[in-house]
Amino acid sequence: MYEVTEIPKILPRSPDSHKGNYGRILVLAGSVGMTGAACLCSSAALRAGAGIVTLGIPESLQGVVASKLTCVMTRPLPETHAKTLSDRGWQDILDFAQQFDVVTIGPGLSQYPETKRLILRLLQALDHPVVLDADGINALADNPEILDQVKKPIILTPHPGEMSRLIGVPTKEIQPKRLEVSQRFVSGRRNVTLVLKGFRTIVVNEEKFYINKTGNPGMATAGVGDVLTGIVAALLGQHYSPFDAAQLGVYLHGLAGDIAVQKIGEVSLIATDILNYLPKAFLTY
Repeated sequence: MYEVTEIPKILPRSPDSHKGNYGRILVLAGSVGMTGAACLCSSAALRAGAGIVTLGIPESLQGVVASKLTCVMTRPLPETHAKTLSDRGWQDILDFAQQFDVVTIGPGLSQYPETKRLILRLLQALDHPVVLDADGINALADNPEILDQVKKPIILTPHPGEMSRLIGVPTKEIQPKRLEVSQRFVSGRRNVTLVLKGFRTIVVNEEKFYINKTGNPGMATAGVGDVLTGIVAALLGQHYSPFDAAQLGVYLHGLAGDIAVQKIGEVSLIATDILNYLPKAFLTY
């Protein structure tokens, strides 16, 4: 396994292209009290160049997110009594997903048992590249062997706590050997790319790894990971390889944070600042 140091180039756009050329992204996210995560992830996917983004949301929350999102389409989906995505919507989601290039699962979905069951069924059935974050990863922690059954590439974006639950090792044992733990996790899993977030975020697959140098302590705030998930999904939909999408995504995400911190400072930095400075990151890069 070798280290990658060169950042992928931004792919040029043809003058006669249209929105369908830049990826159709389906985001499955959100629950009561967590609509912000769904909105951040969806908006970040658009800001990172996706042509079309649709947010699948528990049906009673559709009005809430639709009032926040102007450029993202929304799709109300069957919900549990706790207002989380219901397993009853499994076939509807599977059919609807056929219209998309990438499916993003996790931000703010909750750890409600029926929702976790839905996530695991989708991971086994989807015939699309997947970006899995947050509660998507928490659901997978109960059955990590499902990773060996996925049909297409999957990118996981855990923070150290989620990684701890995924592999059953305390966070304090992961942090001193982040690269070693990450490499061990992807070994033998050709469809898996791992993004272990944190100071010096690591991107790794079976063949190579990258240690990111952008970012700052101001980014240690709620919602910043949801923005990263949307960025990575958008790049994957624009025909970058899974590793390149993850590598470029974490680099630009951190760069947007570095640009934002010059204007705002570390203490007051919030996730929407990363979103707002993402266009400058693309221009600067």
